[in-house]
Formats: sequence, C-alpha cells, structure tokens
Amino acid sequence: MAYEQHLKSAKDIVARCAVVTLSDTRTVESDTSGQLIQKLLREAGHEVAEYRVIRDDPTDLEKLLQTLLADERVDVVLTNGGTGIANRDQTIGVVEKLIEQPLPGFGELFRMLSWQQVGAGAMLSRATGGIASGKPIFAMPGSSKAVELGMTQLILPQVRHILYELRK
Repeated sequence: MAYEQHLKSAKDIVARCAVVTLSDTRTVESDTSGQLIQKLLREAGHEVAEYRVIRDDPTDLEKLLQTLLADERVDVVLTNGGTGIANRDQTIGVVEKLIEQPLPGFGELFRMLSWQQVGAGAMLSRATGGIASGKPIFAMPGSSKAVELGMTQLILPQVRHILYELRK
C-alpha cells in the first residue's frame, strides 16, 4: 500500500494520549507547555487520557511511564522536560530504557527543525521517540516553542499513521 493510502486509511484514528511534564518548578497551573500539548491534541481531534506534572526524578518517571504504557486507555505517551544536558535532565535515559523500537528520525528531524529556531543550540536537545510496549512515546524539551515544533511539525502529522501501522 502506498504512503498516501496509509494516511487515508488512518484518517479516522483518534489517539488517546498521556501528557507528562517533568519539572521541579512547574505546577498544573503554570505548565504552559503541557497545556499547549493538550490544546494541540484536542484541536487535531485527539483525546487527552491522562495529564501529569511530576518532578524531574528518574524513578518517579519510570514508574509513571510503565503505568501509562500498561494502561489500555492510553495509545500514545508524550513527555516534555528533562531532555537537556544538565545533571537533573534524566528523561532520555528513562525513555530510552523503555523503548523497544527506536524512531531515530524523530530526534534527527526535531534537531534539524530546531536549528532554524535556535541555531547551534539545537545540538543540546536530546529529544527522542520510539515504540515502547507497542505504543509510541515521544520525549520533547520543556519549552513551549520546542513543544509546538515537535507537535505541529512531527507528531501530529504522523500519529494516526503510526497507530495505524502498529494496529495492523
């Protein structure tokens, strides 16, 4: 089946998403990036099945991700925050440990597109994505600009197609 036919076949899929913000300073009320992800999902016709703001702690994150990946109400897991190079940024190590099938193109394209916004600073992003427990998982930086880029340019244009492929 041609790529265009795949997209057409997937057009009615609604992704039920879990959104996780990792931050030691944000709350549900001040989490502009998590709120933006939810808004973009809903505008694209998807659902938010779960939303959490947790501290940037690898143990807490791993427990939560395992719970979300096992939850039948969740099709896709989207995280933001903790993807940089600071000592506290542990998200990528946790997410990569859970990924069984990497999608290296997500991180590569994310950094390429980020280059247009932040120049050489794009190399500091460790955004990543893949398939864990049969579900897509994407880890994005915590800035609202980065979240908007990842969601509008990469995730939303392909999430239906990804789910279609995984459900075949």
